[in-house]
Amino acid sequence: MGKEAMELAYKTAIPGADGGDSSAFDRITRLASTVMQTKMAMISLIQDSGHPQLASGPGVETLGAGQSLPFCQYAVASDAPMVVCDAQADVRFDKDPMVSGGPKLRFYLGVPLRTRDGATLGTLCTVDTSPRTPSAEQISMLSDLARMVVNEMELRQMSLTDSLTGALTKRGFEQRVEAERIRCQRAGFALTLVAVDLDHFKVINEQFGHATGDSMLRAVVDACRDNLRNCDVIGRTGGEEFVIMLPEMPGTVAAKVADRLRQAIADLRLPASGDVAKITASVGVAMLSPGSQTTQQALLRADIALYAAKARGRNRVVLDPAML
Repeated sequence: MGKEAMELAYKTAIPGADGGDSSAFDRITRLASTVMQTKMAMISLIQDSGHPQLASGPGVETLGAGQSLPFCQYAVASDAPMVVCDAQADVRFDKDPMVSGGPKLRFYLGVPLRTRDGATLGTLCTVDTSPRTPSAEQISMLSDLARMVVNEMELRQMSLTDSLTGALTKRGFEQRVEAERIRCQRAGFALTLVAVDLDHFKVINEQFGHATGDSMLRAVVDACRDNLRNCDVIGRTGGEEFVIMLPEMPGTVAAKVADRLRQAIADLRLPASGDVAKITASVGVAMLSPGSQTTQQALLRADIALYAAKARGRNRVVLDPAML
């Protein structure tokens, strides 16, 4: 599971984030709390800082969402469940504010959340204010629950990621944009959407075959990613249609980025059947200003600008009139 998929799992599925169904994760953390007989059982996820931060489960409201437990950093680096029977007797943690003061945490059991390809997402952990020694059966059961957390995230990631190109699906993209819209609205930032439609894509399939068409779609997504920031997101919303989200980017800069994407697509050359396949794209750009539009309204305005680009001869960028 890549960084983008991990962020989507967090933003759309974990309690306390913007949107998403958290019921599966709620059930898992409740089970973990029951198995361990602790009041607190939580999922922590590794964020951009590299530190696992609390995201969900009974106890987050007490310790605070986004907090980083001193134990979890050790747990994610471990190949096995990490047990701290009494933090006050452990020189790694006895002086930590969460142990020596505040909630006065004493017990910790954390299992790293690892995908099948070895990526570490965070931990499933239980903590308590009293020291204790878990049984081997309890540790095994918490490990099983941790695998359930990862499986749920991977299933959601699969349903929200286009299997051909690796871009988000239409549903995944819209969920991600909605979460980002809420964040930008709170912070007073604008959000730019770039709609991309490949010109005469059917000709590629008819002339060179669907295998080349598929390769072209993958190449388009790769070319776009090469010209985007890590925080930008691309979604495949139709057969040859894509939308790109550019958070916190001024309209003048977004227009230049959109034209750079158009040029990168036009520069693509794929060897095919003794010939070379190439393609162009029509691009529409619209901004979602804080508090003034819904996500769907902004997507519609980007689409309208895209159709204007096609009407004006294709292989060009057209801005939503509100940006001019």
